Amino acid sequence: MTDPGFVAALPAWGWVLVAALFGLLVGSFLNVVILRLPARMAYLWRQEARDILELEVVDEPRPPGLVREPSHCPSCKHRLAAHDNIPLFGWLWLRGRCRYCRTRISAQYPLVELACAVLSALVVAKFGVSYAGGAGLLFVWSLIALTGIDFRTQLLPDSITLPLLWLGLLLALKGLYIPLQSAVIGAAVGYLSLWSVYWLFKLLTGKEGMGHGDFKLLAALGAWMGPVAILPIVLVSSLLGALIGGGMMLARRHQPGVPMAFGPFIALAGLLWFLAGPTLLHAYLGLMGLR
Repeated sequence: MTDPGFVAALPAWGWVLVAALFGLLVGSFLNVVILRLPARMAYLWRQEARDILELEVVDEPRPPGLVREPSHCPSCKHRLAAHDNIPLFGWLWLRGRCRYCRTRISAQYPLVELACAVLSALVVAKFGVSYAGGAGLLFVWSLIALTGIDFRTQLLPDSITLPLLWLGLLLALKGLYIPLQSAVIGAAVGYLSLWSVYWLFKLLTGKEGMGHGDFKLLAALGAWMGPVAILPIVLVSSLLGALIGGGMMLARRHQPGVPMAFGPFIALAGLLWFLAGPTLLHAYLGLMGLR
Protein backbone atom coordinates (compact mmCIF):
# COMPACT_ATOMS: atom_id res chain seq x y z
CA MET A 1 0.00 0.00 0.00
CA THR A 2 1.09 3.57 -0.69
CA ASP A 3 -0.29 7.01 0.00
CA PRO A 4 -3.01 7.60 -2.67
CA GLY A 5 -2.30 11.33 -2.65
CA PHE A 6 1.38 10.75 -3.31
CA VAL A 7 0.66 8.38 -6.18
CA ALA A 8 -1.91 10.74 -7.67
CA ALA A 9 0.68 13.53 -7.81
CA LEU A 10 1.68 12.16 -11.21
CA PRO A 11 -0.17 10.13 -13.85
CA ALA A 12 0.90 6.54 -14.36
CA TRP A 13 3.06 7.41 -17.37
CA GLY A 14 4.75 10.13 -15.31
CA TRP A 15 5.89 7.60 -12.70
CA VAL A 16 7.17 5.34 -15.47
CA LEU A 17 9.22 8.26 -16.80
CA VAL A 18 10.54 9.03 -13.31
CA ALA A 19 11.52 5.38 -12.94
CA ALA A 20 13.40 5.48 -16.26
CA LEU A 21 15.32 8.63 -15.32
CA PHE A 22 16.10 7.30 -11.86
CA GLY A 23 17.15 4.03 -13.51
CA LEU A 24 19.76 5.93 -15.52
CA LEU A 25 21.30 7.20 -12.28
CA VAL A 26 21.21 3.77 -10.67
CA GLY A 27 22.71 2.28 -13.82
CA SER A 28 25.67 4.63 -13.47
CA PHE A 29 26.24 3.34 -9.93
CA LEU A 30 25.82 -0.27 -11.09
CA ASN A 31 28.67 0.28 -13.54
CA VAL A 32 30.84 1.18 -10.56
CA VAL A 33 29.72 -1.97 -8.74
CA ILE A 34 30.40 -4.14 -11.79
CA LEU A 35 33.92 -2.77 -12.19
CA ARG A 36 35.01 -2.29 -8.59
CA LEU A 37 33.38 -5.04 -6.54
CA PRO A 38 35.33 -7.95 -8.14
CA ALA A 39 38.60 -6.05 -7.65
CA ARG A 40 37.80 -5.50 -3.97
CA MET A 41 36.83 -9.17 -3.58
CA ALA A 42 40.13 -10.31 -5.11
CA TYR A 43 42.06 -7.91 -2.87
CA LEU A 44 40.37 -9.31 0.27
CA TRP A 45 40.93 -12.91 -0.88
CA ARG A 46 44.65 -12.23 -1.29
CA GLN A 47 44.83 -10.64 2.15
CA GLU A 48 43.00 -13.59 3.73
CA ALA A 49 45.21 -16.10 1.88
CA ARG A 50 48.35 -14.39 3.16
CA ASP A 51 47.00 -14.50 6.72
CA ILE A 52 46.07 -18.18 6.49
CA LEU A 53 49.39 -19.18 4.90
CA GLU A 54 51.30 -16.86 7.25
CA LEU A 55 53.03 -15.18 4.33
CA GLU A 56 54.84 -11.88 4.45
CA VAL A 57 52.55 -8.86 4.39
CA VAL A 58 52.60 -7.12 1.01
CA ASP A 59 52.00 -3.39 0.80
CA GLU A 60 49.31 -3.63 -1.87
CA PRO A 61 47.18 -0.59 -2.68
CA ARG A 62 43.54 -1.09 -1.75
CA PRO A 63 41.15 -0.93 -4.74
CA PRO A 64 38.76 2.04 -4.84
CA GLY A 65 35.55 1.80 -2.87
CA LEU A 66 32.06 1.68 -4.33
CA VAL A 67 30.87 5.08 -3.10
CA ARG A 68 33.53 7.52 -1.92
CA GLU A 69 36.17 7.47 -4.63
CA PRO A 70 35.26 9.63 -7.66
CA SER A 71 35.03 8.22 -11.18
CA HIS A 72 38.12 8.37 -13.36
CA CYS A 73 39.30 7.20 -16.76
CA PRO A 74 40.51 3.56 -16.53
CA SER A 75 43.31 4.36 -18.97
CA CYS A 76 44.83 7.73 -18.00
CA LYS A 77 43.35 7.79 -14.44
CA HIS A 78 42.20 11.40 -14.92
CA ARG A 79 39.27 12.32 -12.72
CA LEU A 80 36.10 12.79 -14.74
CA ALA A 81 34.23 16.07 -14.64
CA ALA A 82 30.62 16.03 -13.49
CA HIS A 83 29.26 16.81 -16.97
CA ASP A 84 31.28 13.92 -18.41
CA ASN A 85 29.68 11.57 -15.91
CA ILE A 86 26.03 12.23 -16.82
CA PRO A 87 24.47 8.78 -17.36
CA LEU A 88 24.20 7.77 -21.03
CA PHE A 89 24.39 11.33 -22.36
CA GLY A 90 27.96 11.85 -21.12
CA TRP A 91 29.15 8.86 -23.16
CA LEU A 92 27.24 10.05 -26.23
CA TRP A 93 28.55 13.61 -25.85
CA LEU A 94 32.14 12.35 -25.68
CA ARG A 95 31.45 9.97 -28.60
CA GLY A 96 32.66 7.07 -26.55
CA ARG A 97 36.16 8.42 -25.90
CA CYS A 98 37.93 9.90 -22.88
CA ARG A 99 38.11 13.69 -23.08
CA TYR A 100 41.70 13.70 -21.85
CA CYS A 101 43.51 10.74 -23.45
CA ARG A 102 41.04 9.93 -26.25
CA THR A 103 41.05 6.24 -25.29
CA ARG A 104 37.86 4.45 -26.28
CA ILE A 105 35.36 4.08 -23.41
CA SER A 106 33.69 0.69 -23.11
CA ALA A 107 30.14 0.44 -24.45
CA GLN A 108 29.32 -1.31 -21.17
CA TYR A 109 28.66 2.05 -19.53
CA PRO A 110 25.78 3.25 -21.74
CA LEU A 111 24.39 -0.27 -22.20
CA VAL A 112 24.09 -0.88 -18.46
CA GLU A 113 22.56 2.57 -17.89
CA LEU A 114 20.08 2.12 -20.74
CA ALA A 115 19.12 -1.39 -19.61
CA CYS A 116 18.60 -0.15 -16.06
CA ALA A 117 16.39 2.71 -17.28
CA VAL A 118 14.25 0.48 -19.51
CA LEU A 119 13.85 -2.31 -16.95
CA SER A 120 13.08 0.16 -14.14
CA ALA A 121 10.36 1.70 -16.30
CA LEU A 122 8.90 -1.75 -17.07
CA VAL A 123 8.81 -2.66 -13.37
CA VAL A 124 6.90 0.51 -12.44
CA ALA A 125 4.60 0.07 -15.45
CA LYS A 126 3.76 -3.45 -14.23
CA PHE A 127 3.57 -2.98 -10.45
CA GLY A 128 2.97 0.75 -10.11
CA VAL A 129 4.18 2.91 -7.24
CA SER A 130 3.85 0.26 -4.54
CA TYR A 131 5.86 -2.00 -2.29
CA ALA A 132 5.87 -4.59 -5.08
CA GLY A 133 7.22 -1.97 -7.47
CA GLY A 134 9.95 -0.85 -5.07
CA ALA A 135 11.05 -4.41 -4.31
CA GLY A 136 10.92 -5.19 -8.03
CA LEU A 137 13.37 -2.38 -8.71
CA LEU A 138 15.84 -3.84 -6.20
CA PHE A 139 15.40 -7.23 -7.85
CA VAL A 140 16.07 -5.88 -11.35
CA TRP A 141 19.05 -3.77 -10.28
CA SER A 142 20.62 -6.77 -8.51
CA LEU A 143 20.28 -8.94 -11.62
CA ILE A 144 21.84 -6.23 -13.81
CA ALA A 145 24.84 -6.01 -11.47
CA LEU A 146 25.21 -9.79 -11.34
CA THR A 147 24.97 -10.05 -15.12
CA GLY A 148 27.72 -7.48 -15.64
CA ILE A 149 30.03 -8.97 -13.03
CA ASP A 150 29.60 -12.55 -14.24
CA PHE A 151 30.03 -11.55 -17.88
CA ARG A 152 33.33 -9.80 -17.09
CA THR A 153 34.79 -12.08 -14.42
CA GLN A 154 32.70 -15.29 -14.23
CA LEU A 155 31.90 -14.47 -10.62
CA LEU A 156 28.51 -14.21 -8.93
CA PRO A 157 29.27 -12.52 -5.58
CA ASP A 158 27.60 -13.91 -2.47
CA SER A 159 27.30 -10.31 -1.31
CA ILE A 160 24.56 -9.88 -3.94
CA THR A 161 23.06 -13.35 -4.51
CA LEU A 162 22.51 -14.23 -0.85
CA PRO A 163 20.82 -10.95 0.18
CA LEU A 164 18.63 -11.31 -2.93
CA LEU A 165 17.66 -14.83 -1.81
CA TRP A 166 16.87 -13.78 1.76
CA LEU A 167 14.95 -10.70 0.62
CA GLY A 168 12.75 -12.88 -1.59
CA LEU A 169 11.96 -15.14 1.36
CA LEU A 170 11.25 -12.19 3.66
CA LEU A 171 8.93 -10.59 1.12
CA ALA A 172 7.07 -13.88 0.87
CA LEU A 173 6.22 -13.58 4.58
CA LYS A 174 3.83 -10.84 3.49
CA GLY A 175 2.85 -12.63 0.29
CA LEU A 176 4.07 -9.72 -1.81
CA TYR A 177 4.58 -11.84 -4.93
CA ILE A 178 4.06 -15.45 -3.84
CA PRO A 179 3.20 -17.27 -0.59
CA LEU A 180 6.01 -18.23 1.79
CA GLN A 181 5.60 -21.94 1.07
CA SER A 182 6.11 -21.35 -2.66
CA ALA A 183 9.15 -19.16 -1.98
CA VAL A 184 10.84 -21.78 0.22
CA ILE A 185 10.13 -24.59 -2.23
CA GLY A 186 11.22 -22.40 -5.14
CA ALA A 187 14.54 -21.58 -3.46
CA ALA A 188 15.19 -25.26 -2.68
CA VAL A 189 14.21 -26.46 -6.17
CA GLY A 190 16.26 -23.71 -7.80
CA TYR A 191 19.39 -24.56 -5.85
CA LEU A 192 19.10 -28.34 -6.03
CA SER A 193 18.27 -28.46 -9.74
CA LEU A 194 21.59 -26.93 -10.83
CA TRP A 195 23.45 -28.54 -7.94
CA SER A 196 22.31 -31.95 -9.23
CA VAL A 197 23.35 -31.13 -12.80
CA TYR A 198 26.74 -29.92 -11.54
CA TRP A 199 27.50 -33.14 -9.66
CA LEU A 200 26.17 -35.41 -12.41
CA PHE A 201 28.36 -33.65 -14.96
CA LYS A 202 31.37 -33.79 -12.64
CA LEU A 203 30.91 -37.51 -11.93
CA LEU A 204 30.61 -38.29 -15.64
CA THR A 205 33.42 -36.07 -16.93
CA GLY A 206 35.57 -35.18 -13.94
CA LYS A 207 35.11 -31.50 -14.83
CA GLU A 208 33.11 -28.66 -13.28
CA GLY A 209 30.40 -27.56 -15.68
CA MET A 210 29.31 -24.44 -13.76
CA GLY A 211 30.08 -22.39 -10.68
CA HIS A 212 28.32 -22.57 -7.33
CA GLY A 213 27.14 -19.01 -7.80
CA ASP A 214 24.72 -20.24 -10.46
CA PHE A 215 23.02 -22.46 -7.85
CA LYS A 216 22.57 -19.50 -5.50
CA LEU A 217 21.29 -17.23 -8.25
CA LEU A 218 18.63 -19.73 -9.34
CA ALA A 219 17.70 -20.28 -5.68
CA ALA A 220 17.19 -16.52 -5.32
CA LEU A 221 14.96 -16.46 -8.42
CA GLY A 222 12.96 -19.35 -6.97
CA ALA A 223 12.50 -17.43 -3.72
CA TRP A 224 11.04 -14.49 -5.66
CA MET A 225 8.92 -16.37 -8.20
CA GLY A 226 8.29 -19.85 -6.84
CA PRO A 227 8.96 -23.37 -8.16
CA VAL A 228 6.72 -22.89 -11.22
CA ALA A 229 9.31 -20.46 -12.62
CA ILE A 230 12.34 -22.75 -12.30
CA LEU A 231 11.79 -25.01 -15.31
CA PRO A 232 10.99 -22.14 -17.74
CA ILE A 233 14.02 -20.18 -16.48
CA VAL A 234 16.35 -23.17 -16.91
CA LEU A 235 14.99 -23.94 -20.38
CA VAL A 236 15.11 -20.34 -21.60
CA SER A 237 18.57 -19.70 -20.13
CA SER A 238 19.89 -22.89 -21.73
CA LEU A 239 18.41 -21.89 -25.08
CA LEU A 240 19.87 -18.39 -24.82
CA GLY A 241 23.24 -19.80 -23.82
CA ALA A 242 23.27 -22.16 -26.80
CA LEU A 243 22.19 -19.49 -29.29
CA ILE A 244 24.39 -16.65 -28.03
CA GLY A 245 27.35 -18.90 -27.25
CA GLY A 246 27.10 -20.58 -30.64
CA GLY A 247 26.82 -17.22 -32.35
CA MET A 248 29.90 -15.91 -30.53
CA MET A 249 31.89 -18.97 -31.56
CA LEU A 250 30.82 -18.59 -35.18
CA ALA A 251 31.85 -14.94 -35.03
CA ARG A 252 35.10 -16.03 -33.35
CA ARG A 253 34.35 -13.87 -30.32
CA HIS A 254 34.69 -16.89 -28.05
CA GLN A 255 37.11 -19.81 -28.25
CA PRO A 256 35.74 -23.39 -28.08
CA GLY A 257 36.59 -25.08 -24.79
CA VAL A 258 36.88 -21.79 -22.89
CA PRO A 259 34.29 -21.54 -20.07
CA MET A 260 31.43 -19.11 -20.64
CA ALA A 261 29.48 -17.40 -17.87
CA PHE A 262 25.99 -18.92 -17.48
CA GLY A 263 24.76 -16.43 -14.88
CA PRO A 264 23.80 -13.72 -17.40
CA PHE A 265 21.49 -16.15 -19.20
CA ILE A 266 19.86 -17.23 -15.93
CA ALA A 267 19.39 -13.58 -14.97
CA LEU A 268 17.90 -12.66 -18.37
CA ALA A 269 15.50 -15.61 -18.26
CA GLY A 270 14.55 -14.62 -14.70
CA LEU A 271 13.83 -11.05 -15.79
CA LEU A 272 11.62 -12.29 -18.62
CA TRP A 273 9.60 -14.45 -16.25
CA PHE A 274 9.38 -11.77 -13.56
CA LEU A 275 8.05 -9.15 -15.97
CA ALA A 276 5.98 -11.28 -18.35
CA GLY A 277 6.02 -14.91 -17.19
CA PRO A 278 2.26 -15.57 -16.95
CA THR A 279 1.66 -13.76 -20.26
CA LEU A 280 4.35 -15.80 -22.04
CA LEU A 281 3.05 -19.05 -20.52
CA HIS A 282 -0.52 -18.22 -21.55
CA ALA A 283 0.62 -17.45 -25.09
CA TYR A 284 2.65 -20.68 -25.28
CA LEU A 285 -0.24 -22.82 -24.06
CA GLY A 286 -2.50 -21.16 -26.62
CA LEU A 287 0.02 -21.79 -29.40
CA MET A 288 0.25 -25.46 -28.43
CA GLY A 289 -3.55 -25.75 -28.13
CA LEU A 290 -3.32 -26.63 -24.43
CA ARG A 291 -5.88 -24.11 -23.17
